[in-house]
Amino acid sequence: CREDFLQKLSRKIVNENQVIAVENLNIKGMVKNHNLASSISDVGWGMFCTMLKYKSESEGKQYVEIDRWFPSSKTCHLCLNRVDNLTLDVRAWSCQRCGTHHDRDVNAATNIRNEALRILALGTSASACGEDVSRSGKTSVLLDAPPR
Repeated sequence: CREDFLQKLSRKIVNENQVIAVENLNIKGMVKNHNLASSISDVGWGMFCTMLKYKSESEGKQYVEIDRWFPSSKTCHLCLNRVDNLTLDVRAWSCQRCGTHHDRDVNAATNIRNEALRILALGTSASACGEDVSRSGKTSVLLDAPPR
């Protein structure tokens, strides 16, 4: 049942979009959290991303993976201000710079979309996230961009 659902959902997403952007999550690491393990395993995220990727490639559409270290939840999509600490239990937050109230997941989705479009526009997925690069710093040129 799950695989059938994922096949149909991935087909619908690929049919309706030119660009599919997903965050490259550390599923193996997330499953180690015993509070989330069964929920994460049940949805078949890895299988779903594989389906999205091969279907979009076969249709000639763009599939873009955003680096897992990109601060999608912590960055205000309007003014690009980044909060220092945002624990998983915080589901909504307000930007200290522009005062916008954000739903964590909606804000992250907007930032992932914007980062994917930036990558496609520049033709590179290069970021400051190499093997030997500290993760505490900036991970995208998005943070250098002037706010809209």
